[in-house]
Amino acid sequence: MEVLRQQRRCVWVNGPVIVGAGPSGLAVGACLRDDNVPFMILERSDCIASLWQKGMYDRLKLHLPKQFCQLPKLSFPEDFPEYLTKNQFVGYLESYAKKFEIIPRFNECVQSAWYDKGCEMWRVWAVNSTGDEEELIEYICRWIVVATGENAETVTAEIDGMEEYFGPIIHSSEYKSGETYQGKQVLVVGAGNSGMELSLDLCHHRAFPSMVVRDSVHVLPREILGKSTFLVSVMMMRWVPLWMVDKIMVFLAWMVLGKMNKYGLKRPSIGPLQLKNKKGSLLF
Repeated sequence: MEVLRQQRRCVWVNGPVIVGAGPSGLAVGACLRDDNVPFMILERSDCIASLWQKGMYDRLKLHLPKQFCQLPKLSFPEDFPEYLTKNQFVGYLESYAKKFEIIPRFNECVQSAWYDKGCEMWRVWAVNSTGDEEELIEYICRWIVVATGENAETVTAEIDGMEEYFGPIIHSSEYKSGETYQGKQVLVVGAGNSGMELSLDLCHHRAFPSMVVRDSVHVLPREILGKSTFLVSVMMMRWVPLWMVDKIMVFLAWMVLGKMNKYGLKRPSIGPLQLKNKKGSLLF
C-alpha cells in the first residue's frame, strides 16, 4: 500500500460517488440520472450485480413477489412470473443499467472513505486492478452513497472439530447445484432462506441432507391461500398492530405447515415480524 500511496492519482467527481453496482447502487444511479445529477459508481468486481451473477446457486428464485423487487422507474416485463429466476433478475438489471446509461468503473475496490472537514469533501480511496499493476485512485466528492449490500461478505461459523474433518466444507455462496452431491450425506448448517433452499435442492438431486439449527426459528410458507405471505403481512400491518399480525401469521403457518417441532424446529417466543425488527432474520 505504501508504494500505491506514492503513485495515487486524484479524480474530482462532480456529484456523488456510489460504492457498489448491485441493485441498490443501480437504483440510486437511475434516480440521479433521471434528475440530471452526475455520479460515479465504483464496483470491485468486473460486472454489475456480481453477487447475483457469481455468488448464487442455480435454482435460486426471488423469495418475494416481483412487485416488491423491481427497481424505481422500470417495471418488470408483464410476462415475467410472480417469482423471478436468478437469470431473469440479472437480465432485468442489465437492461436497467443500459436504459439509464449507467456505466460503473469496474475492478475498483474501495479501501477507505473519510470526510475532510477542511475542504468539506469526501475522500474515497480505491484500488484499480484492471491493468497489470494495481493503481490507487483518490476520488474527491461532496457525497458518498454506500450500496455494498448486507450479504457482500461471507460469514462462516467457527465449529469445534472442523479442522479435524477432511471432507469438503463450503459456504453457501460457493454452492451451485446439488448434482455433485448425489447419493452423499450433506450437513447444512443454518435454517435461513439459503439453508432451506439448498436442502431442498440436495433432496431433488437425491442427496441426503441433514440440517443443524442453532436457535429456535420461524418457518413460514411462501404463500398462504394462494397469496404471498409477505404481501398478506404487509396488508395486515396497515390496519392491525404488529403483535396481532404476528399471532395471525403464526396461526396461518400452523394451518399450512402443521407443527414444526416434529421436525426438531421450535418456534421462538417472539413473533416473526417482531423478530425481524430485532434480529433481521425471517423466513418467507
